[in-house]
Amino acid sequence: MKIGFIGLGTMGMGMARNLLKKNGSLTVYTAKEEKRVQLAEEGFDIACSHAELADCGIIFLCLPDDAVVEKVTLGEDGLIHYLQESGAIVIDTSTTSPDCARMIASAYEERVGAFLDAPVSGMKARSDAGTLTVMVGGLREAFEEVKPYLDMIGTTVLYMGGSGCGQAAKMINNTAYDINVAGIAELLPLALRLGLEPEAIAEVLNTGTGRSYASEFFIPRILKNSFVDGYPIEKAFKDLAHAEETEAAEEVELPMTNAAAAVFRKAMEEGFGGLNKGGLIRVKEEEMGVTFRSDPAEN
Repeated sequence: MKIGFIGLGTMGMGMARNLLKKNGSLTVYTAKEEKRVQLAEEGFDIACSHAELADCGIIFLCLPDDAVVEKVTLGEDGLIHYLQESGAIVIDTSTTSPDCARMIASAYEERVGAFLDAPVSGMKARSDAGTLTVMVGGLREAFEEVKPYLDMIGTTVLYMGGSGCGQAAKMINNTAYDINVAGIAELLPLALRLGLEPEAIAEVLNTGTGRSYASEFFIPRILKNSFVDGYPIEKAFKDLAHAEETEAAEEVELPMTNAAAAVFRKAMEEGFGGLNKGGLIRVKEEEMGVTFRSDPAEN
């Protein structure tokens, strides 16, 4: 089966390379001519337009946000206009709102084939290694058909339910993660105010009951004054925005989510949006007049 891929950024490139390696071929689309040359040298087949993906049985997407996914799937030059004869299955590994996923799926099921929302968790290293967690929403029969290809990019591939359920699962996972990071960013500066040494409290948190993936990933980087690897705050905020939209739609109260969202907004307002999530600590460091580093004098 011919497989296509659109969206060769930080996460998409790793997924595409694993699909090429394990499937034997992959047709990719990018608007950038210089990137086409690089991709061709790596062995990818190159499509110069969405129309050239019309004969693909499966097309993967890995795009930045709702607006771009809608444009690529439903826009004037969207895939929906080229796939009506093929019955292709589109697999969207982007992170969007559940409502966006449901809307696109409805349009595709009427006119084309199937649209699966299949966001991933694991960051760049796991994308490169092909060990992502993949959460899939949409038609069950479509999921069963494409699962062998999803297994090429992830080691945990889960069917979560109907359209939008993949994105809902990603939102729940990432919001829990973001709440955790926001809590760490608040408590580490407080530890310094209480007279605790950074390295010592870091070891407590990463060996005691406060340990989490967030603490293990970010605290060592914060200690080294490293805020560059990992997803930037301003891009990661979309998960919390989706959660707050869901809060309103479902008429429920999510005070922990709201509190974390406020921390993210404050960080962006103060110019820290380009830092990874560990950069949330910069807000409270400034408020409390402390710097949580291994050697603050050198940072």
